[in-house]
Amino acid sequence: MTLKKHWLMTGAAVIIALGAGFGFARILDRPPAEAGHAEAGHAEETGEEAFVALTPQEAARAGVSVITVQRGGGAELKLPGRVAFAPGAEAAVDAPLGGAVVRVHVGLGDRVAAGAPLITVRSPDGAASRADADAAGATVEAARAAERRDRTLFEQGWVSQARLDVTAAETRRAEAQHRAARARVGAFGAPGSDGLTVVRSPIGGVVTRLSAAPGQVLHEEALQVAAVADPGRVELIFEAPPSAASVLKVGDTLESTVAGSRVVSGVVIAIAPANANGVVIVRARPSAETSPAGSVVSARVSAGVRRGTPVVPLDAVQTIEGSPSVFVQESSGFRARPVVTGRTSDGRIEIVSGLTGSERIAGAGAFLLKAELAKGEAEHGH
Repeated sequence: MTLKKHWLMTGAAVIIALGAGFGFARILDRPPAEAGHAEAGHAEETGEEAFVALTPQEAARAGVSVITVQRGGGAELKLPGRVAFAPGAEAAVDAPLGGAVVRVHVGLGDRVAAGAPLITVRSPDGAASRADADAAGATVEAARAAERRDRTLFEQGWVSQARLDVTAAETRRAEAQHRAARARVGAFGAPGSDGLTVVRSPIGGVVTRLSAAPGQVLHEEALQVAAVADPGRVELIFEAPPSAASVLKVGDTLESTVAGSRVVSGVVIAIAPANANGVVIVRARPSAETSPAGSVVSARVSAGVRRGTPVVPLDAVQTIEGSPSVFVQESSGFRARPVVTGRTSDGRIEIVSGLTGSERIAGAGAFLLKAELAKGEAEHGH
């Protein structure tokens, strides 16, 4: 009975292993037999067996992430952080004056261009400011006419220089009042004579908040009507201890993990002094598209990226033919390169020799390449 159970379990393990190999081959968009022949053929051309032919697209579909080699040996920090909008990428939009909302031109989530209308407000104050500007314009016209008349009379000898100077001064005063009235109208959103004012978006982006509805009356203490943000302009914000000020510098590289899995590299662009709570704010520009603003990130900062020993994640190192190896990305796939490993710390391992530090390697999912390599060698052996 025990012998029968042993053979049943052995048969199940074989079926599971075959199923895993078939699934990986399906990810590569080619049947298992064809994949084996392709790898065998490639090995014959290069004279090396430790190669897996895999395009970047196939690697991504298979769950193999590609990362850059980092350097250790210096001071290292693990920092909590978040994805935030870059300066100027988010705008809280207020109505310039109180009044009744006549129309809402956008909806939550709409993409708008800079200057696009958001809402229209009818305001008595807006109508009054327009009337003042129109009246100031009429005063300017009258003052200029009076100055022209007195200048003609002065040239004919009928009025004195003092009288002309007074008339000219009145014209300058009227022009100054007109400019001030027009500035107020501009600050109020250029309302028409009926008090209708269009509130426009100051930036291009997506409407992330909308707090106005037709018929709503806006008061001076509550004029905010919307928020617009550009989702493509984000940066990474980290909080570091005060000791980081002597370790970090602008230009250092951070390897950040977004949402617990996705790796995004960033370059430090600014370091603020420690605030009242003793926290140093570090801002970094992501090198690739990242998660939306508000996402939680964590980063490992290696100070002085040009110094120290190359380090890689533990799961990037696989044992190939009894030797620790790292799969280095090439133009047409991944090649297993033997390495000499050093110390291990917090999920990473030093590479004493075998890597220069400039390579891009397989990180998470490297074990899949090892499995595919073993399968290809077995088929080639047959």
